[in-house]
Amino acid sequence: MAEHEADREPQPIDEEAAWAAIVAGYGDEPSDPPGAKPFKSVEDLALLESEPNVTPEAPARPEPPEPKPLGSSVVFAPGVGVGGPRDFTVQEPSDDGTDDGDEGHFVPPEPPPLPESDVTAKFAWLAVIGGPLLMLLAAILRWEFTWWLTTLGVGGFIGGFATLFARMSQDDEGEDDPGRGAVV
Repeated sequence: MAEHEADREPQPIDEEAAWAAIVAGYGDEPSDPPGAKPFKSVEDLALLESEPNVTPEAPARPEPPEPKPLGSSVVFAPGVGVGGPRDFTVQEPSDDGTDDGDEGHFVPPEPPPLPESDVTAKFAWLAVIGGPLLMLLAAILRWEFTWWLTTLGVGGFIGGFATLFARMSQDDEGEDDPGRGAVV
């Protein structure tokens, strides 16, 4: 009968040897796999080469670059000029409001005016907002909650809400509206 992995007894791990191997290899860089191209150093990025990522067997260190004045930056991309982001100047706008670089900005049209509401809707909104505000004001000012104050606050809110709900538009024309559920 063949012996299975589960049937074997686990081998004890030599922790001392494992730690010794880790300590002995500390600081050593692992070798690259065969066929891999090594990365370029930062100094080599600025150099133009015909064969990128190819290093000789004994890499020679390039001469250190000449010191730059304070505030300058090193440019690594070939073909990039010495100008930086702080050298950018904004084009002055013309007097007539159109520039040569103006690409025809979209200017939205003036929105249509809001529809006029009727007196009933105005009083309903006043009751919906004013009822709770009246109750809050009474609580802050420590007024006595009499029957008329409570009726005006709670009744105003409920009455205004019911009025606004009853006056909602009933759109019975749009029976083909897909937003009302699945069409079978």
